[in-house]
Amino acid sequence: MNRLFAKRAAQPLSRMLLCSRVTSWLQVCPARNSSCQEEYALTDHKFDAIVIGAGGAGMRAGFGLAEKGFKTAVISKLFPTRSHTVAAQGGVNAALANMDKDDWKFHFYDTVKGSDWLGDQNAIHYMCREAEKAIYELDMYGMPFSRRPDGRIYQRPFGGQTLDYGKGGVARRACACADRTGHALIHTLYGQTLKYADCCHYFVDYFVLDLIMSRGSCVGCLAWKLDDGTFHRFWANNTVVAAGGCGRVYFSTTAGHTCTGDGNAWVSRQELPLMDMEFVQFHPTGIYGAGCLITEGVRGEGGFFLNSKGERFMERYAPQAKDLASRDVVARAMTMEVLAGNGCGPLQDHVHLQLHHIDPKVIRERLPGIMVTARIFAKVDVTKEPVPVLPTVHYIMGGIPTNYKGRVITVDENGCEQEVKGLYSCGETSCASVHGANRLGANSLLDLIIFGRVCAHDIAENSCPGDKPPEVDDRATEKSMENFKWLRNANGDTPTACLRAELQRTMTKHAAVFREGKLLKKGLLKVAELCQQFKDIKITDRTLVWNTDLVETLELQNMLANAVHIITAMENRKEKKKPIDEHWRKHTMTYVLDNAGCASVKYRPVVDTTLDDSVAPIPPAPRTY
Repeated sequence: MNRLFAKRAAQPLSRMLLCSRVTSWLQVCPARNSSCQEEYALTDHKFDAIVIGAGGAGMRAGFGLAEKGFKTAVISKLFPTRSHTVAAQGGVNAALANMDKDDWKFHFYDTVKGSDWLGDQNAIHYMCREAEKAIYELDMYGMPFSRRPDGRIYQRPFGGQTLDYGKGGVARRACACADRTGHALIHTLYGQTLKYADCCHYFVDYFVLDLIMSRGSCVGCLAWKLDDGTFHRFWANNTVVAAGGCGRVYFSTTAGHTCTGDGNAWVSRQELPLMDMEFVQFHPTGIYGAGCLITEGVRGEGGFFLNSKGERFMERYAPQAKDLASRDVVARAMTMEVLAGNGCGPLQDHVHLQLHHIDPKVIRERLPGIMVTARIFAKVDVTKEPVPVLPTVHYIMGGIPTNYKGRVITVDENGCEQEVKGLYSCGETSCASVHGANRLGANSLLDLIIFGRVCAHDIAENSCPGDKPPEVDDRATEKSMENFKWLRNANGDTPTACLRAELQRTMTKHAAVFREGKLLKKGLLKVAELCQQFKDIKITDRTLVWNTDLVETLELQNMLANAVHIITAMENRKEKKKPIDEHWRKHTMTYVLDNAGCASVKYRPVVDTTLDDSVAPIPPAPRTY
């Protein structure tokens, strides 16, 4: 149903963009013959830059490049405004000081602390320092922020946000558009990309199969056009991967069905690492039984948790911040209440989120979407009843490793950092390590805006529009095409849906909020077994046009790669049991060795230095709220 809607919605734009290809700068030519291409003809497109993914990060990078005169291809497997950024609710952080005497240095401190000192402080420094400028840019683009009576942007409290380096109470820092901030953001950015339509060209309903690498550099990507079954190679000197997260690896998640970790898998198949994939965030307030998100903004507006005894139990786990402690602290507290027998409902397996004490006028004005979501998925009226909630997979802190300029990095045999030429990444698919082990609420939208923006700036500083595109051997895409042909003709005994459900159940059971060594080892073996079972996959639709059976199988292949990285990194990451000065602080770099579900691990040091003397590094300390 969703894919049918995407097809219909994308057709007018697709037709418009097809017409726009006939331009003097865009070179389109048929590929030369090779053994793999006789049955599957390839069309080549040459651009100044490529952005894969049209969510918030991809669109910010896309129009940022177009603004600088770069002829940019923005490639997406679904219509841009249906990207998962649209689901973000609560807000985007920036120390505007519209509600409190705030400072970006306080935001910096909170983010470093929230990361459990596993975030890179130079990247965090850059993000928090640039946040105010980025918000006012969005304001000028026309983003409809909620307003104070005096016209300034309204800001609400969010978990883990404090004033005066944790000493001044809860900060009101999240700039909000009611509880539909992501929806407002993505439509604002989409409008900006259309403003630069002469340079920013969409390719909608193109499923990217793989990156194209040549001599260690990224030179483009290979894509399958879903609405006509053709295959296309996009060439450019710079490629930005902004393909979203991999939340669908789990059974219960707030992530959309398209969040299958495609970008991570493309990079992994090039024998490049993913970083910190063990850090999976469980949002405290997923609706019980559905997994749909209830924004942290509910607690920012005064909502709180209750157990079956009617106790506000967060007062025991976070005496100061209480219900607005960071997400990992709250999710663990909820799980501990359930394990202690204090859960709600017949099965005592969830807790309640109460907001019916809040003025209904405030709820209707600032949380209108939550009223609808709770009514549909929990069958409750939030002005009269509590919402049943439990922790649900929400965000993957790990991903494609980058520095604070968005450049993808790897480590060599000696553990030294190296940049991958021509390859950038931003958004949830990337890991600039501003989130470390735990992302603070409302930092995700900031992350994608800041690093989508910086990718465009860095490319513009180091390249010029019209630079000669790379020359690459036709055989560069043979392996990817052979994989596609194999899957299209797969005739095993295991349906895609069955194997996907088994993978999701395995990850939910073996890699949940609380993890234990033996369970993780069993999960690691189980995921490897599922990778072997994938060789027996069954495809029933052999066509090339709108073949959703094949699309979901390709996505499952990507999900399996992500699962291997996640559970390998989790099993490798040991719990800290030493004093804080001996805290094991390293980035985990995992490399998937083959399709057998095996991975190797290297390490990269955490960056404890800032960009300049405007703010001092924050030394590790006990993390309490």
